[in-house]
Amino acid sequence: MKETLSIRLFRALLDGKRRLGTDALKRMRHFLADRKSVGEAFMNKGGEPDIYYTSFGWALAYVLGLPLDRERMRRYLESLDQASMDLVHYAAYRRCELIQRFFNVPEWLAGRMPVIGNWANPVFVPHFKVIDYPNQDPDSPYSRFIYWGCLEDCGQDIDLKTLNRFPAYRVADGGFSNSREGSVASVNATAAALMVIGQADGYRKNDDLDYLLHVQDPSGGFRADAAAPVPDLLSTATALFVLRCYEVRPLVPTRDFIEAHWLDNGGFGATLWDEEGDVEYLFYGLLALGSL
Repeated sequence: MKETLSIRLFRALLDGKRRLGTDALKRMRHFLADRKSVGEAFMNKGGEPDIYYTSFGWALAYVLGLPLDRERMRRYLESLDQASMDLVHYAAYRRCELIQRFFNVPEWLAGRMPVIGNWANPVFVPHFKVIDYPNQDPDSPYSRFIYWGCLEDCGQDIDLKTLNRFPAYRVADGGFSNSREGSVASVNATAAALMVIGQADGYRKNDDLDYLLHVQDPSGGFRADAAAPVPDLLSTATALFVLRCYEVRPLVPTRDFIEAHWLDNGGFGATLWDEEGDVEYLFYGLLALGSL
């Protein structure tokens, strides 16, 4: 059975955890616990419970071994209005639903967790309005990546004959943009496109990997695009995760870059200028470590 995007993410997170020492693991758990809100939800940057941040928090709690109450998790999900959600938040909701359902499964089954749920009980994925897609574009690499992952998590069959390989988003010099006919590629758009194509084609190596390999900064990190002033952890984590899935090694060692973004409070900063961090960037930090 093919691994879903969720399975691949969980495997990378677990590999990241295995690279942590006892003290590092304790500090990360403490940081994560401090970001919990009511009903076992996790807080956004404004301190409010947020399903998007909760999807990162529950995944991390599962992997790092932070106890959560499954009944309170269930009640939190039931309190949310699915009909009002855009694609990103609906996908986060469905991933949270899977995590809640199998939260107490032993760690060695973590990589299989989403499959146990979605294949046993397929869920219908609604049709979204254009306004509900990122940048109001249903066809962009990022929108397709989120939608594909949501279909997998919900146990839906994906018709590969209809797969759009993003020709309108491919940049002449290499890579992909999230803007149709865009002239500048970005790491995150390229990563999203390569993940969708990889899920469809079995991660056969292709020329678009060269873009990711050659935009790496000498520091080991990746910039969001050519105009970004500094490399950031999100772009680095997504690039490393894609390279891991394609079994390609980065050209520059990245561990020092990742560790430089680890904060004293146990979280990770988005850039070297960020001194606070949040649940989302803790996820990216652990994902980057697991993708080395």
